[in-house]
Amino acid sequence: MRELLPYIGICDFMNFSQVQEMLAVFQANLPKGMKRKLMVGAMMSHKTLHNLSTEWAKVFPDKNTVASIFGSEEAYNCLHYVVSQFDNRELWRDIAIAISHYGGLDIHAIQLDRAIWPDPGQIANGVHTARRHVEVILQINGTALDEVDNEPSKLVRKLKDYEGVVHRILLDKSMGRGLTLNPEELAPFIRAIKSDLPWLGVGVAGGLGPDTLEIIQPLVEEFPDLSIDAQSRLRSSGNAVDPIDWDMAKAYLVNALKVVTPKVVTP
Repeated sequence: MRELLPYIGICDFMNFSQVQEMLAVFQANLPKGMKRKLMVGAMMSHKTLHNLSTEWAKVFPDKNTVASIFGSEEAYNCLHYVVSQFDNRELWRDIAIAISHYGGLDIHAIQLDRAIWPDPGQIANGVHTARRHVEVILQINGTALDEVDNEPSKLVRKLKDYEGVVHRILLDKSMGRGLTLNPEELAPFIRAIKSDLPWLGVGVAGGLGPDTLEIIQPLVEEFPDLSIDAQSRLRSSGNAVDPIDWDMAKAYLVNALKVVTPKVVTP
């Protein structure tokens, strides 16, 4: 398994040209010596996997193009798979097909979105069946936190069931709706995970865009290896069903790298 380097993520890549453009911006602004990756996020869902109609068709790539989007080893290539409430018993099969049939040879991770505490056995079986060395990221949304009473200690106990199966979590109450995260609300959860589950990578999302990154400043100061992800705020409309504004994405990358760069304190 690869080293768990923190990432700066962009969801909704549609083709490899966009990846190349964002990688060039990322690498040109990455401070020397910083170990951080650009997450290239491509979306897939139970519906797109099974050729069902969906309102997200404009921003979800054709499943047959995902492997080409994941064409660079320089990026951290992550398939964001939206789990359907109807496929829980067959989740392992969908995970295996999504990774092995459509992820390509350069897929590095699969993120399970909108999955409310899925069976870890299903996840493990799916990855094993796919026969690929990929990381698993579990999105922890508002509903998942409600089920552990929004208590950090209960979240930690729940996450222990996923040891050896899930490699990272994404604390994301927004779920692509552009809702702004609350750093004071998330910090106790991150502290608890860092203390009791040091093997687990942590990321946050929620309303992050080129003009809102200052909200994560206190989090990255306390947790320098924190990963971040952005989606709906990379559109002028703020609507995740619209295509990304790639000029906004460029500005987001430049500003994000400035925010996550440790500040030098002069005596």
